[in-house]
Amino acid sequence: MAWTFESELFLWQGDASSWTFLRIPLDVADAIRDEQFGPRKGFGSVKVLATIGDSQWSTSVFPEKESGSFLLPVKKQVRTAERVAGGDPVTVRLELA
Repeated sequence: MAWTFESELFLWQGDASSWTFLRIPLDVADAIRDEQFGPRKGFGSVKVLATIGDSQWSTSVFPEKESGSFLLPVKKQVRTAERVAGGDPVTVRLELA
């Protein structure tokens, strides 16, 4: 199962570092929960294959309690290759790994 959607990149700053994420739309998050096989990994994460532009990578999405959705971390290598940054809308293709 795969989903394609648009979401805005945002910067999250923690104690010692910052990360760039995008929030998965609630309808896609619900579908991920419905399609997921087996128990979730650490922190309730779900393994996925993500694609933005020509960049594809394996990662995990992490549940976000406040929104009821998942967050997808977007690593610097992908942001640089695709010339995107925090605040930019991006089109993402996501599939369960």
